[in-house]
Amino acid sequence: MAFDLGNLLNQYLGGANANQQQAHDDFDRVAQNAPQDALARGLSGALRSDQTPPFPQMVSQMFGQSNPNQRAGMLNQLLATLGPAVLAQLGNGGLGNLFGGRTPTQVTPEQASQVSPEQVRELAEKAEQQNPSIVDRMGDFYAQNPTLVKAIGGAALAIALGHMAQNMRRQ
Repeated sequence: MAFDLGNLLNQYLGGANANQQQAHDDFDRVAQNAPQDALARGLSGALRSDQTPPFPQMVSQMFGQSNPNQRAGMLNQLLATLGPAVLAQLGNGGLGNLFGGRTPTQVTPEQASQVSPEQVRELAEKAEQQNPSIVDRMGDFYAQNPTLVKAIGGAALAIALGHMAQNMRRQ
């Protein structure tokens, strides 16, 4: 029997509450079978949802569960959205201290492993204020790294699946 992506996602329309383990299992199946752009749109919807924790908190949570390469990728996405003025402020303290007082342009896995989830939360907050499209960029990043998304919990995964179902229905 073939996997029916549409039928699975339809279960999540209207905010259906699957149990947490079911949402994790279903997300794994969807991540393996859905087009990456559909996954990205669903994840962006969950990151924006008022039914999930704030965007900076979820980014911080996923950062805390990431390996150094994933952490570097996340930081590079966030830093790419910030303007030169904000990057210069970072160079004067906090995260800037990790980069030898220079304004960071590309973070290495070694540098990323020295950054705390709390610092990432602050960075994500600034990035979202500066450029709200960061949510879509991070949705794209997480679609490429779907195992990270499981750190946000089953309820948020169910919301992401619901957004994917809505997006597929519109097409």
